[in-house]
Amino acid sequence: MSTPESEPARPQGLLSSDGAIGPAAYAESGAAPRPARAPAGRKRQPSGDEARGRAMRAAISAIAEKGAAAVRMSDIAARAGMSTGHILYHFGKKDRLLLEVLAWSEADLGARFQRAADEAASPAEKLALFVRCYLPRHRGDERYALWTQVLAQHHDDAGRQLLTALSDVWEERLESIVLEGLALGEFAEVDPSEFVIRAVAMLNGLSGDVMFGRARWQNASAHSFALSALERELRPTGRA
Repeated sequence: MSTPESEPARPQGLLSSDGAIGPAAYAESGAAPRPARAPAGRKRQPSGDEARGRAMRAAISAIAEKGAAAVRMSDIAARAGMSTGHILYHFGKKDRLLLEVLAWSEADLGARFQRAADEAASPAEKLALFVRCYLPRHRGDERYALWTQVLAQHHDDAGRQLLTALSDVWEERLESIVLEGLALGEFAEVDPSEFVIRAVAMLNGLSGDVMFGRARWQNASAHSFALSALERELRPTGRA
């Protein structure tokens, strides 16, 4: 999962230098396709970041509902209130749709996480924020459903590099929080790297439970359970 302030190495051609996810991703060399000029009187199509965000959010929703194999560009266009040609401009090849949308989704979530983390008063608050952002909010969470569909597919080297980078950046965020807490004396002396491995393994397991709809989380909060477990390990000796 990736942010503008701490981006992983990007597979060549997937993301542009300004962070935009464009139609050239994984495409053969050559000019990117351009949408046809709209006839006079047609409703104005959104442009720039507004259009990209609308297209990506519509794609996340359509993929979560229909599945990657069944979703059509026209489905995304209808949800976004845009033309199919405009959608094709943003996504390029359909066979890379999942990776394109996941990269945008993670950048969007990462940027919102960082804005909130910058306002947090302590490492403990940042830890709570991390858990809240990392775990799915509920069964059927669209962003997490996107991850499960992406991971179920076969990917080439560039795709695997991207997925590894998106995962690594979340581990780096957690390690940064732990290091800050250690430096301030607010966390117990733990090995940051080993703590992150344990924490992420637990969070991934809980995420699967939530998405599967395990009964144990119908009347309990997976977020509270995870945060309590992490806080116990990080609580300095002698503190209640």
